Amino acid sequence: MDDDNRVIRRRVGDAETRRANRRWWDADADDYQAVHGAFLGDVDFVWCPEGLREAEARLLGDVAGRRVLEVGCGAAACARWLATRNAHPVALDLSAGMLRHAARIADATGVRVPLVQADALALPFPDAAFDLACTAFGAVPFVDDSAALMVEVHRVLRPGGRWVFSVTHPMRWIFLDDPGEGGLTAVHSYFDRSPYVEQDAHGTATYVEQHRTLGDRIRELVGAGFRLLDLVEPEWPQGHEGTWGQWSPLRGRLFPGTAIFVTEKPAD
Repeated sequence: MDDDNRVIRRRVGDAETRRANRRWWDADADDYQAVHGAFLGDVDFVWCPEGLREAEARLLGDVAGRRVLEVGCGAAACARWLATRNAHPVALDLSAGMLRHAARIADATGVRVPLVQADALALPFPDAAFDLACTAFGAVPFVDDSAALMVEVHRVLRPGGRWVFSVTHPMRWIFLDDPGEGGLTAVHSYFDRSPYVEQDAHGTATYVEQHRTLGDRIRELVGAGFRLLDLVEPEWPQGHEGTWGQWSPLRGRLFPGTAIFVTEKPAD
């Protein structure tokens, strides 16, 4: 916690988490897109700050003709890329600010996908509505009950459908969010699930991000009925000298920054 108690690790309930993150992403949408928009692209599917792209990784498999839900889409670059690969994507996000950028970029590029403002814990779709679901750092770490999110995604997927999502690698929670040498020393317990919280002078959360261990994530997925196909830990690529928040060449060459869970709803 810093000197004025604005950053802390503490328990935050569902309602406070929803309010904080919706307001945060609405208020931060312009700055986020200004800082990260060029890296993410307007019509591209980048899984993580390491720069792994779906065009190379093919973690979703063949997307042509598939109905795809992007959960926590932000400005919906991934959904637009999927549309150019003959998929039928729907892009969903809680933040009107981020969806405003999605609509703006759709107008600029001419690549349009359906945009839905909704909570990932209450997906407004019928059972088995999609063949695939995905998110690159969206929704999963920003909800209080990510196990319930897994159940919702399982519900809207058809049997045999894939659910692929990327999050900050759980071991990163041991360290400070520092891309330099200060981020190489372990300061937190890996087993402390207390969320990272930014709060105002009154102690009200303004941003909340949740931590789960690798075991927690796997239990959530298995508990929802998914089968884990792969756990991808992208390595820092040679020649990539950019930084993204706490991601940097220094840290990326020593330990993973991203975990990508590749799962499937069993066909039976």
